[in-house]
Amino acid sequence: MLSKKEKELLENEWEQLTPVAEYIGADALLRMFTTFPGSKTYFSHLDISPGSDHLFIHGKKIVQAIVEGAQNISSLTETLAPLQTLHAYVLRIDPSNFKNFSHCMLVALAVHMGEDFTEVLHAAMDKYLSAFAAVLAEKYR
Repeated sequence: MLSKKEKELLENEWEQLTPVAEYIGADALLRMFTTFPGSKTYFSHLDISPGSDHLFIHGKKIVQAIVEGAQNISSLTETLAPLQTLHAYVLRIDPSNFKNFSHCMLVALAVHMGEDFTEVLHAAMDKYLSAFAAVLAEKYR
C-alpha cells in the first residue's frame, strides 16, 4: 500500500502535527458535520458547536488514533482492533462516516499545512487515511 519512503514521511509528519492535534481534529470534525450533517447524530450527547471543548477533545482523540496507526502501519489492523470493536458493536457508527471523515481530514491538513502539504504528502496521506478508514470498517463485513 505505502512505500517505505511514504511510511517514513507519514510517521514524521504526524509526529510534528501531534502538538496541534486538537485543532486539526476539531477542524476535520466540523467540516464533516457541515458537509455530512447526518454524521452529527452520533454526537447528539456532546456540544459540537465550533470552538466547543467536546469538539476539541474528540478531535484530539481521533488524531491520536491516526498517529498511533501511522506509527504502526505494518500492523494497522491489530492497532485499530479496539476501535473497530467500539465503533462497530458499541457505537454502531455507519462505516461510510470513516471515509467521509478521511476526506475532511485531508482538507483540514491542507488548510493547516498550506504549502507544506505537498502533492507527495497529499498522496501518502490519502492512501493512509483510506487504509485507516477501511480497517475501521472491517468489523462490519
